[in-house]
This record gives sequence, C-alpha cells and structure tokens, in this order.
Amino acid sequence: MRSVLTALLVGAVFGAGLVLSDMVNPARVQAFLDVTGQWDPTLMFVMGAALLPSALAYLVRRKLTRPVLADRFVVPENAAPDRRLLTGAALFGIGWGIAGFCPGPALAGLVLGAWQAWLFVAAMLVGMIAHRLLPALSESQPDPRSAN
Repeated sequence: MRSVLTALLVGAVFGAGLVLSDMVNPARVQAFLDVTGQWDPTLMFVMGAALLPSALAYLVRRKLTRPVLADRFVVPENAAPDRRLLTGAALFGIGWGIAGFCPGPALAGLVLGAWQAWLFVAAMLVGMIAHRLLPALSESQPDPRSAN
C-alpha cells in the first residue's frame, strides 16, 4: 500500500510538472521539434532541468543495495542498442512529432480534459495491446520454412 501511495504521489508531482511546463500542449511540443521553421527552444530548458533529479536519482541508487519500496532494482541488462530498440525509438519520435504528445504528457493531459489527449491515450492503449498480442500470434503460427 505504501508503494502504491508513493507511486501516486510521484506520478501526481510528475504530471503537475508536465502541466506547468506546458508539455501537455501539442502545439508547443511540435514547435520545439520544428527546428527548420518556427522553432521554440523553451522545452529544451524543461528537458535540461529534468536531468537534475534524474542524475540525483542515479547517484542515490549507487549508494543503495536495494530500492526503498521494492525488493530489487530493475535495470535493463542489454546496454547495446539493437534493431528492436532503434525501431521503437524511431516510431516513438515519429509519433511524438505527428501528435505532439508522448505518453507522460498525454496522461497528464487527460486530467485537463483535452480530447487530443484522450484520442492519443486510446491509440497508445491499442498499440500496447497489439505489442502484447502480435508476438504471441507470430509464435503460434507455424514456421513456413519448416513445412518442407
């Protein structure tokens, strides 16, 4: 229960930061990404400021043997980028540029009642379900190369 309440508190603080920094505004995000047109560099300061608590968290993590609210740290083991990671990153960037949302600001935008955020979150949930189902479907299909 303590970890759920902590997660809700941290999520609320993160969401408030996204709203205050206007990252929930797709027009502002798209203006930031439009480096060849009417570029708005203000979100660069928001992203730079986000590095400070992140760097602090990494420093604190080095001092701890285990997390405060969990049994173990969950850290990705594969440090080398692979095709799957690069493809996902490219799709994420393209989607961010088209919609002006990424998942965090879209979820924060739900609280503001923006219909674009609701549409984005619905599409994101469909994508998450497809991600879960498609590998399972491809694994259940017989391999056409082994038919002969």
